Amino acid sequence: MRRARTVGKNFPHLRQDFAASLVVFLVALPLCVGVAVASGVPAELGLVTGIVGGIVVGLLPGSSLQVSGPAAGLTVLVFEAVREHGLAALGVIVLATGLLQIAMGAFGMGRWFRAISVSVVEGMLAGIGLIIIAGQLYAAAGTDAPASGLDKIKGLPGAAADVVGDATALVSLAIGVGTIAVIVLWQRAPKKVRVVPGALAAVLLAVLATLVLDLPVATVEVTGLLGALQLPGLSAFGDLASVGMIGTVLAFTLIASAESLFSAAAVDRLHDGPRTRYDKELMAQGAGNAVSGLLGALPLTAVIVRSSANVQAGARTKASRVLHGLWLLLFAALLPGALALIPLPALAGILIHAGWKLIPRRQLAGLWRAHRGEALILVATALAIVLVNMFEGVLIGLALSIVKTAWDTSHLKTEVIDKGAGPIQVHLSGNATFLRLPKILDSLEALPDDRPIELDLSGLNYLDHACRAALETWAERHSAPETEPVKVHIP
Repeated sequence: MRRARTVGKNFPHLRQDFAASLVVFLVALPLCVGVAVASGVPAELGLVTGIVGGIVVGLLPGSSLQVSGPAAGLTVLVFEAVREHGLAALGVIVLATGLLQIAMGAFGMGRWFRAISVSVVEGMLAGIGLIIIAGQLYAAAGTDAPASGLDKIKGLPGAAADVVGDATALVSLAIGVGTIAVIVLWQRAPKKVRVVPGALAAVLLAVLATLVLDLPVATVEVTGLLGALQLPGLSAFGDLASVGMIGTVLAFTLIASAESLFSAAAVDRLHDGPRTRYDKELMAQGAGNAVSGLLGALPLTAVIVRSSANVQAGARTKASRVLHGLWLLLFAALLPGALALIPLPALAGILIHAGWKLIPRRQLAGLWRAHRGEALILVATALAIVLVNMFEGVLIGLALSIVKTAWDTSHLKTEVIDKGAGPIQVHLSGNATFLRLPKILDSLEALPDDRPIELDLSGLNYLDHACRAALETWAERHSAPETEPVKVHIP
């Protein structure tokens, strides 16, 4: 009795957190397995990453209610990294990513990620979503997908023609389509039924259909939890010096950090509890990735699907996310054979649905009406990721965002007052930067050189060196020999 009172005193919200942890566990389980399989690694590594995200990141300060684990947003990047560098190198890449995140958090860079344009992040997720959908359509039909994102999309018509004449592929595709249908329709089910997450219900129904009807469908390959671990070897650390590995680590770091911290901002809007400490959260994510990398598992990020499920289930403290990690550990230790019953097309259906949710369809329409430039950046980032690759696509998006910001902040107004007699007065107001210099010089050079001119720069908020030098040169050379020199008023 006394012990129960002590527990209640130390953990006043244990009942709510316990119930929420079960909900998050049921949401996370199929996603962990699905992300791992789609990434081209053993299914157990997805569970390992989920366990680390729950227990390691869950115990650390930063954000109290958001939940970390393997994310669909990194699926494409992980698949490319494994294909290019091998599974043995994945742990080293994830470990280096984690250490870099810890260093960035320690130097106070977590808050700076909030300065990244939302359009770039949403464009990144949209591009990832498109590639996930295209790639998993092949997996749903039980066929191999092309390597690049563009080839995946270009090859879909041919793949569809092949599937039509293949009965086995049609059965596999039916399982995938049925999984998506269950997930979508599950949202309309009675509230008591929706206690079981739609993705888990879809997987269970797919398993049941496959077993009862004895369908010829591929299932998850199980190697065992210990057998799936890929501890990094010394040779893999030597590869970190290569340009390709460094680029991959930077891509992992940028995307994982941005997704986690944007998720934190979104989760903060869902509850009234303590706000996220961004630098601490970045270090917590880094610690989780370092541990995950040492175990040879997948990179982790904060995942908005699990985090929102955690908040909506009534979680009050970080205990819910730690407990969800413990449930994943118990499942991986006690029921690993259950993974072998899961049909691969069912996991493909889950990932297709997840990829569809990554595409900001409603946000894009509103953005186009209100901020057309931001909408174009979103679309350009997504297309660049599909046409080129993940890392360069994000860099293109960031570059476009910087150019747009520079252009927007260089607003300039040129006012010419000519009263017919006396000097012509020219007033410049706003921000005079090199981006607006051609327009400024066109206006000034159109003025007559046989009239006195007064150039007033007192209305400028900013005058960069290029503009100042160009204006001084124009003032020296503009006036005719018998005309008064241009008078420049610089505050």
